[in-house]
Parts: sequence; structure tokens; C-alpha cells
Amino acid sequence: MNKEQFTRVFPLGAHLCREPMPPMAELKRDMENLRGHGFNLIKLQEHWAFDEPVEGHYDLGRYEELIAYAARLDMGVYLGLTCEQAPNWLWRKHPDCRMVGRNGLPIAYQAQATLPSDGKPGPCYDHPGAMADQLRFIGQLVRTLSRYENIVIWNTWQEIGYWAEGLVGQPVCYCAHTIAHWRRWLQSRYGDLDGLNRAWNTRYGMWEDVLPDRCERRNALPQDVDWRYFMDNVQIAQVLRARAEAIRAADPLHRPIFAHKGGPIIGSGQDWTYARCQDFLGSSCYPAWGGFHAWDDGRPAAGQPHRRHDALLAEMWSNVALRFDYIRCCNPPDAPVWAAEFQGGPVSTALHKGRVPNAADIRRWMLTAVGSGITALSFWVARAEIMAAEQNGFSLLDSVGDETPRYAEAARVGAALNRYPQLFAAPTTPPAAVAIVVDEWNFQFCQTLSYGGEHLPYSVRGWYRLLWELGVPVDFVLALGPGQEADARALRRYRALILPFPVALADETAAALADYVARGGNLISEACPGRVDEHGFCRRGELSPAMGALFGVAQETLHMVREPNGGARWLPPERTWGEYRDATWLYGCGPLAGQRLRANLYVETFRCVASEPCLTAGDDIAGTVRRAGEGRAWLLGTLAGHGGTAYRDGTTSACVAALLAECGVAPERVGALLRRRRVAGRLEAWLLTNPTEATVTESVDVRAWREATVLLGEGARAGDRLEITVPPLDVCVVVVER
Repeated sequence: MNKEQFTRVFPLGAHLCREPMPPMAELKRDMENLRGHGFNLIKLQEHWAFDEPVEGHYDLGRYEELIAYAARLDMGVYLGLTCEQAPNWLWRKHPDCRMVGRNGLPIAYQAQATLPSDGKPGPCYDHPGAMADQLRFIGQLVRTLSRYENIVIWNTWQEIGYWAEGLVGQPVCYCAHTIAHWRRWLQSRYGDLDGLNRAWNTRYGMWEDVLPDRCERRNALPQDVDWRYFMDNVQIAQVLRARAEAIRAADPLHRPIFAHKGGPIIGSGQDWTYARCQDFLGSSCYPAWGGFHAWDDGRPAAGQPHRRHDALLAEMWSNVALRFDYIRCCNPPDAPVWAAEFQGGPVSTALHKGRVPNAADIRRWMLTAVGSGITALSFWVARAEIMAAEQNGFSLLDSVGDETPRYAEAARVGAALNRYPQLFAAPTTPPAAVAIVVDEWNFQFCQTLSYGGEHLPYSVRGWYRLLWELGVPVDFVLALGPGQEADARALRRYRALILPFPVALADETAAALADYVARGGNLISEACPGRVDEHGFCRRGELSPAMGALFGVAQETLHMVREPNGGARWLPPERTWGEYRDATWLYGCGPLAGQRLRANLYVETFRCVASEPCLTAGDDIAGTVRRAGEGRAWLLGTLAGHGGTAYRDGTTSACVAALLAECGVAPERVGALLRRRRVAGRLEAWLLTNPTEATVTESVDVRAWREATVLLGEGARAGDRLEITVPPLDVCVVVVER
């Protein structure tokens, strides 16, 4: 299978092994078994430390043997690099290539094996010598292996990131090379030292004085915001681009290049950055590795069991659907969407073994991911893990034997999808009517707060669940702001944009949103839009002047509000009497009459200047709407998204449904079933999800369709109707043709 053949199928594969490798005969038997079940792809993960153990001496023979054997089986190879697990000679050759922690001390750890975490954090590739040696190795690797045409794709970074705080107890990297890189970036951003001083309200006399803040407490200083933005969006991006360029220079067949995350950072725009450092970005997905946030309804108390339906539903919407909708949207238009690592067996960490997925789990996870737009799926792993840290975990096959129910189901689903590769192997998800706005500068500011950094991503996640359960497909779109590249036309595709907790907002972002409204869009903002600027300085009036003008309001008051029934999920203890307003509802009026919205974290009240009320809190106005140009700007005086996942009772969902109806957005449902679509010419695939606890049967009008085929699930056509039956927490796939 070569690159051209590979584009005409849905790539279904499995990771064959990690270092240290099992016996070659076992690996080949597993490859034969995979191919016999219809898998068309294997992943091989190379490791620099194993493949160049002595500088200049390369040992790639094992990969060559496996790649050649895969070619004989007509299987494609997905080859991933692991450059964080650097060879020991690199550390001796460049002793100053070690990353440096916030405390100023070099990180002593150097990976001796794949685990933990593929060698992270690894060397600092701001070090010119370490970078040069890395790129030389990549070039040699690709020149050696590129003669095998069945290598169909390269992966430059397995689960992008350094993960240093969790692995070595210190954020990185504060070495001289990275700080010099940061200063160069600051010069490009601010022009000169005077520009930096004006933006930061500082008085630096020379660039050598400009340093990141190293206080362990988060203080929301401008230095903090720019340092975090730089490390996430500039420093890592430089490494990604350098690796991709080295592969392009060495590969005469110019095969696709990607990298993948352990998972998207919800609320952050960094994934948009990473997706543009090579051809596209993918993600890992381990649905049963937890599904609840600490603030969620359904999360059991310590020592108590999970409720089955709640836990499996969270796996679907939070760990699969949200993840791949986010990754799909961060990629360039028409880019593939890869589930680069997908859970095939029990999550196993040391002595903690997770549940063994059954066939229903595998089908549910795979088809939920397909509903969110994936175009390829590679399981981790084929055969049970041999490393003790992940003992006997994650795999489609057990440690012995050539068949399991989960393995057979993965193969069955893959075979069905490959009946229609034009629908499932290409990016065929149509744009949604609603998008959630992602603002990286706002995210980075929120992360610098000593209290409150979780509220932005939690609100994003809650909005997503509200829309998912309503049956409203949702996209994510990057805000226009300083240093961010996004086409303003991308905003104008949507009937409604949701702006979650926009506490830090640049004037450029506000202008783009005002233009969107003027051209006919509906902007729905949560409380505190532009309370501070992108550098973290408070605005007089506690509201961005541009947003005040857009919404036609002035702020009256801002109060923190207690959680219902004495709850304490996110609020810190009160310091004294009278700090918090009692738990309350915001009641609809005007276009939202008859609705109500629970107040979460804040109640912000307003004086209408050029707007009308749509929510009240007692006698105060706590939500407004203003017609501006051809569109409308809606301002909600609380964090409505929290109500999607915490203190749920249906009223927030009803209010959001009414608000979207006012914006001209209707759900895509088939009765009680949620529908996601894939569209390719005259063909459509409908992925119909039953999120309830009971079996659902629905009758669908298909008179407009020449053919209606139930690809996966139960159903039959009778004249103009298609009768579909979907068990609880299952997904049915119907393919229709005009």
C-alpha cells in the first residue's frame, strides 16, 4: 500500500510495539493477524536513543525489516519519531542542553526507556548544538526509510509537550538559550524596548534585564502572560516546524507530516498554532481514562462507585466528541483528522487496572469519534503492553491469543466504514451553525490567575455539553487578536458565536466580533467581557469600552454568587460577611421571557444604554440584547456554561435552546436521537446517537433519498420511512444517497 492507495481508504491501524521490542516473530504474527482482520495500517514508534546509541552509528534494521514485511502484506506504515528520548551521548556532548526549571536548576532527568512519557521533557532544542544533532538524525532516518513506499505518513512528536511540572516538578525552560529566544520574540512583538515598557507598564533599561517572573504564586503579570504564550505557541512551535522541515528535505515522496497531542487544551488556541507547524494535528484518545471534572454532576464521592450511564455518557461526549470536534476545528480547512492513539484495551497504570472494554465500548467510542470528523484511527496497541508501568494494558489483543470481542468489533466497524471511504476517509464534516470562540490570550491570562484559571475551560466544556445534548452541532473558531492569524470570514460562517468568560479581551478581538455582529451574526457573551486587557491591566468601568459599545451597556455591579444548596465546588471560603450574593436564578424577559438561567460564579448587572433587558436578577438587569447593524449582541451576566455540567436541572438547557432559536439555530435531531452528518457529494452519513438510558426507535422520513442503508445498527426502510432502533448509549450509522 503506497501513499496514493492510502488516500482511498479509511486508515484503520494499530501501534505494533514500543521499545523494547518483543520478538520479531511475534510482531510479524500480529501484523498478519491485523491484516487478516482488515486492518490496513501499523504504527511503528522509533526512538532516537535506541536508533543512534553512538553518535554517527545508526541502527534502523529492525524498522526496515518490519516495514518491508508490512509491504508484503499490503499494509501502510505510520512512522512516529521520539526525539525527547535522546541518546546519552547527546547529554555528554552538550551538557548545557538540559532544560532548566523555574528554580534555576538544570533538570537532571534523562530518559533511559520509552516510559515514562516517551522521554519527556527531553533536551532543550533552543540549544543550537542539540537542535543540529536532532535534525541530522531525523534527516538520516528519513533518507534511510523513505525508499519504502508503504510508509504513508510521518509523525514528528508523540503527544506534544514537555509535561515537566508533573514529571520533574518544575515548569521549563528557563535556560539561557530559551530566554534569549523569548527576548527575540518580544522584540518582534513589541518592536523595541520602549514598546515593551509601554505595554507592560515597566521601565526596563536594557533587554538583558527582561526576565520571566519566577514566583511560584501566579500573579497575572504581563510577563507571566507573554511567557506562557511564548512557551506554548512559539518555543514548541519552532521545534515542530524544524522537525517537519527536516523530513520534507529528506523525503523524495513528500508524504504527509503531522504530530499529535495527548488531548486538546480546551479553551486554548495553542492547537491552532501546532496544526500549522506541519500538515495537520491529531490527538490521542483514551475514553475510559476518567470522564469527569471535579466540579461535574455525576462524579462520585471518594470511595463510591460510578453510576454506569453517567460514566459512559461522559466518556462519549467529553472524552471523545469534544476532543475530536476541537481537533477537527483547529486544523486547516480540508485537513485530515487523525485519532493517532486510540484506546484498545484496559487502561493500566502499574497495579491499577481499568475495565476491559467490550465490543459495545469500542463501537461507541469509534463511531462517536467518526461523528466528530475523524478520518483515520490507530489503536494503542495491537498486543498487550510489556512494560511494567503499563502492564498488559491498552491493547486490542490480550497478552496471549489472536482474538478478542473488542478486536473483532474494531475490525467490523472499520470494514463498514471502508465501504464508503469517500465519506469517512476524507474531511467531510459540514460546518456547524454555532461556534464557540477560542481566544488564546484570554486563556493564557486566566492561567496566570492564582484563583480562577479553571473557569474558562470549564465554561467552554459546559457550553459544548449543552449543545451536544440539544443536538446542535458545534465548531470552535479562533478569535482574531494580537499575534493570532485567522480569517475574518471564518467567523461569518456562523449564525451564532458563543464567547465564554472573556475576562481578558484585546481591542483587535473586540473589533472582529463587532464586525461579525454588524454583518448579521449573533454574538452570545458571558459575563465580564474585557474586564482587563490582554496584558492583564484592569479597564476603568470594569468593561472593555469596545464591548460596552457593542452590547450597549455600562456595568452597574459585579458580585460573586453562592453555589446552590450550600455547595462548594468552585468557590473559595468567604473572607467575611457579605462577600457573596445568595444563590440565585436570572429570569428571562423580552425575547427570553419565560426562561431562567442559573447564576454561576458571578452575577454582573448592567445599565442599558442602547440595549434592552433579556435577563433580570431581582430588580437588576443581568442580561441584555442589542441590535447592531444586521445582527444582535447578547450579554449574559453570568457563566452560563457551568450549568451544562454542574447543578444541572434542565432549565439552563431550555434557556440556551430558546436563545439559539432566537438566533435562527435549530437542533439536528431525529426524535430522541442526536444526529451528526458526514457529507460527500450525493452521499450523506448520519451518525445517530442515543444518549438516553432506554432503547429508542424512531421513524425517519427518507422520501428525498434514492437509497437509505443502515450501515451499522438496526433498521429497515419501509416506503418513505426508515425505522431505526438504537440501544442506550449506542450509535447507528445510516448512509443515504440523493
